[in-house]
This record gives sequence, C-alpha cells and structure tokens, in this order.
Amino acid sequence: MGNDAQQGPDRGIEIRPITHEELADWDRALALGFMRPHVPPAIEWRRLLFEPGRMLGAFDHDFPGADRPRCVATFRSFDTGLTVPGGERLPVDAITGVTVNSTHRRRGLLSGMMRRDLAAARERGSAAAILIAAEHNIYGRFGFGSAAPLAGWRVDVRRSGGVRAGLPVHEGHRIDFATLEEFSKLGPDLHERWRPTQPGAIGRPDAWWRLRVGEVDLPGFDWKQGFNVFHRTADGTLTGMANYTVDDKWDGAYPDCPLTVRDFIALDRETANALWAFLFSVDWVRHVVAPHLGPGHVLPLLLDDPRGAKPHEESADFTWLRLLDLPAAFAARRYEAPGRLVLDVTDREGWTAGRWALEAAADGTGRITRTDDPADLALDVSRLGSLYLGGGSAAGLADAALLTEHTPGAAVRADTLLRTARAPWNPDGF
Repeated sequence: MGNDAQQGPDRGIEIRPITHEELADWDRALALGFMRPHVPPAIEWRRLLFEPGRMLGAFDHDFPGADRPRCVATFRSFDTGLTVPGGERLPVDAITGVTVNSTHRRRGLLSGMMRRDLAAARERGSAAAILIAAEHNIYGRFGFGSAAPLAGWRVDVRRSGGVRAGLPVHEGHRIDFATLEEFSKLGPDLHERWRPTQPGAIGRPDAWWRLRVGEVDLPGFDWKQGFNVFHRTADGTLTGMANYTVDDKWDGAYPDCPLTVRDFIALDRETANALWAFLFSVDWVRHVVAPHLGPGHVLPLLLDDPRGAKPHEESADFTWLRLLDLPAAFAARRYEAPGRLVLDVTDREGWTAGRWALEAAADGTGRITRTDDPADLALDVSRLGSLYLGGGSAAGLADAALLTEHTPGAAVRADTLLRTARAPWNPDGF
C-alpha cells in the first residue's frame, strides 16, 4: 500500500484513491452497489469526471479466484461553490457515487471512505460538504442534515385555468426556441447569472452541459432532446430559459399530453411569468409537471385556480449539508434580522464541537465565535446543517425533540436569525 492507502476495518480490504486505469473496475463496483449491473459501462463519463485523488475505492485483496484486488465500494467527491443566503459562494466538498457492494456491507467501508474524504476536505479549505442522500438514516451519523428539500407541482391545465392574465412581464419581450448548440453556448452564462440569487444552488460543470445536450452518452441516463426556449427582453438581453419534454399521449381522439419541465431559470419575476405563461399555452398539453422546484414555489398562485395544482409525488429531502468550518460558513452568509444566540454543538468527529456565539448585525453581516457563555440551544452539527441555508425550522426541531432549548424561546430566536425569505433549493443532482 502507498502513502495514500489505508487498511480497511476488515483485514485484507484497502481503501485508497483509484488510478485512471482502474475506472472500469470502479464503474463495475458502482453498478453493483446501485443494483444496476444490467446497465452498460459508463467509462467515457467516468473519464470526464476523473480527478486524481477524488475517486476512492475499497479493494478486497482476498477475493476468491481474482487475479487482482476487487473493487467492492466506491466514493467520489469534487469541489464546487454553494450559494448561501446573500449570494456568496461557499467552497464545499460535493460527495457522490457512494456505494458498498451488498456482499461487503457493515464492515466500516463507508465510514472509512467518508471520514477520509471529509478530513481531506477540511484541509483543502472546504467550509462544508454536501450530498444527495439515497437513504435518510445513513448520513446523519456523519454530521449531515437535510438542508435544501426538493418540491414540485403537477398542474391540471383545464382545472387550473392556466396562468392568470395580466401578470407583469417585460414590455416587448420575446420567447424563441433554441437549438442544442445555443443551449450549450448561452446556457452556462445565464446559469451563472442566476445562481447567486438562489440559496442552495451549485455550479454546473462542463460535463453537466455536455450530458444535457447529448454530446456524451451516460448509460442508464434516459436522455431525450426535448424543447429549449429562451426569453429575451426588448433589447435582446437573455434573462431566462426553460427546457421541457412533451409525451405523445392521447385519450382516444383527444390530446392528453403531459409537459414536463426539466430546467427553468429566470433572472426576474417578469421573465418567470412570461415563461410560465408560454409553458401553459403549449398545444395539446393537459398537465404541466414541474417536479424540480423549490419548496414554497409560487406556481399555484400564478394560476386562475390554484386548486388545479397538486404537490408532485417526488417532493422530499434532497441536498444534505455537513458543516466543517463554522466561522467560515457563518461569515459567508447574510442575515435578515439582527440578534445573538449561543449554541452548544455536538460533533462526533470533534471538528465543530463546542460552544459558539452566533451574532448577526443590522447590516446583515454575521459571525460565529467560540464562547464560554451559557448555551441557549444544544444541537448536533447535523441539525445545525439543516438550519444553515435558512430553510429549516429550529422550532420544529425543538418540537420533535431533535434539539434542546436551554433558554425559553431560543428556537424561535434561531429561526428569526437564520430563516430566509427565499427558501434554499438546488435543482441539480450530482
């Protein structure tokens, strides 16, 4: 084993970064871990994402009949920026591709890979780590908390009456179909202009855009070209875009087509109104399905009859966050109300454990510093992660016995300090 390797909890199992030549073995282990062995290898996609030291594998040196160690667990991370309240981008460690083969469960392989990666992330200067949890009960023990839920709507166009007439739009605006080339050329800049406006948003690397326009094939990813539309103001400024698909479905001789919104970006309310009005005007469409919107999205309020909208069935927790550097994280975000609160934080790894004074000034700036003052609230770092982006409820956590109030009313004060008018939302899987 080299300097980058470590002995796994089981004798004969080694956790280490993989080499470029081991991508096929890593890909096979990932497919087995996600129970998708029927999916063809995704080596081209893995090569696009490969970054030395950031793809980990657990290798079984005692695998029967194998001529070399067999990869039995996978883990990948990459650096990105997470938009926090106020628009700043917090440097975070994004974790994905986490699997353990069913034959090697409960041997500490996930724990070994996770702790290795989080420790390295802290050394690199990441203030937090994020992931999308496939199972709810796994990641809390590593300090992660659900921080940016996913929500959406399924709208019956006839019952809703469509988008209300008279909503404000840009005078002289226009909406046009865009080619795939235009989408991949102009979309990244539009996304970067939008990103600071949405807490919870993350970056879209070049590979993301290449996958969405069909330039690269990812086996198991059901790519469909769909429709791309751009919104421009009268002077030609690009201020929004939407990507959607329409399924060819009929009820006898009557069209019954669902339109599914896959991507929606608007830099302002007027642009959003115009794009929604367009989507609800598409011929043959009976239902508009928008599965990936932020919690509390105003779409039902834009309709003639909001009862025509039902919550999408896939609404759930989505992006989880693990704080690694409290001073850096809390100085980066902004606050909508001034105040002071003392938090007693527990952390199994010890990285953020201790008593901290969170203070927000009237100008929206804030900081968190160590203190010996009596605690107002006691909570695990996973619960603090749920509150950090402004979408959680400390009062709700208190009612559920998931944090402890030492000072009466402290949970409500925490919500006043940390909650934001715009709920955190991350529209992108990773």
